[in-house]
Amino acid sequence: MTTLADHVDITDGALTQIVVRAAEAVAGVRVKRPKRHLDVDIAGGEARVSIDVTVAHGTVIPEAALDVQHRVADAVGTMCGVTVRSVDVNVEAVG
Repeated sequence: MTTLADHVDITDGALTQIVVRAAEAVAGVRVKRPKRHLDVDIAGGEARVSIDVTVAHGTVIPEAALDVQHRVADAVGTMCGVTVRSVDVNVEAVG
């Protein structure tokens, strides 16, 4: 569980859902095992996210990864009220 503000906590599962839904909103991107391949660290009003994704064959990887970074940063920042310092996207497979 992560504390976002005084008396406001969010579970790891809820954080995972925010990140996965934002990432998978990008065409051709899937998160296969979020429990193993996703890390969200929130402290002092700042967040850092690391996520491993699979992209569909034919997807332009740099464009998709940049879109994932923007969507995840926007979702976490907006829904959790924190400043997102980094979103590291690792493409683990093309399928």
